[in-house]
Amino acid sequence: MNSKLNIVVRVDLDHARALVIAKGHVTIHSVNALYVVVKRANSLRNGLDLELDISHARVDPEALEMLHASSATHHLPAKIDPEQAPCTISVLAPRADAEAGRRAAYSTSPALIAA
Repeated sequence: MNSKLNIVVRVDLDHARALVIAKGHVTIHSVNALYVVVKRANSLRNGLDLELDISHARVDPEALEMLHASSATHHLPAKIDPEQAPCTISVLAPRADAEAGRRAAYSTSPALIAA
């Protein structure tokens, strides 16, 4: 996998939706570039639903936490968006993280521990 960040944005203004697809390596430093792209997409139309697809990227845990925080608060970091415009963003996480989460839940299942 390439360590550079490759970002593609697909916008459907009629349905107020945007898809931001990132590939490469998302770090705590490169996540800021991703935020800038999300901010620009968000500024195209009020009430735009943004989906951030990082499922094919390698994402550092700290960067993923930052993205989930923005999703939960509906705002981008203040250093990226000082005006704190509402931003409805959903994060489609990398498959490896989802798989690791499933493995962790499976390994701590009470039925498995008791067995």
